[in-house]
Amino acid sequence: MPKGTYIQKGETIDYTNGGASAIGYGDVIPLVTRIGMAGEDIAVGATGSVKTTGIYELPAVNNAAFAVGDQLYWDAAAGNLTNVSAGNTPAGWATEPKALAGTTARVKIG
Repeated sequence: MPKGTYIQKGETIDYTNGGASAIGYGDVIPLVTRIGMAGEDIAVGATGSVKTTGIYELPAVNNAAFAVGDQLYWDAAAGNLTNVSAGNTPAGWATEPKALAGTTARVKIG
């Protein structure tokens, strides 16, 4: 029977910045089917830590209300959370209500 080898809790992963610009501490990093948060500055070509769990307050659209439990998405082009899935990366779920005109939201990632 195949066996697995424990590596780590998975709250943080190593991430190599293959982009064209440096990543700053706290930046949102789209990871195909989820987002992570930079745990440190990561230069182009360097490897650094990315947090994969937790609750974060991030910029959000100001034309939609969120209820606790709503699925949220990261709109990389606009640089904010939205409740629109099309073309956006799943981010997690809202942990507190956000008013229609609110400009930030709290999201549970992971």
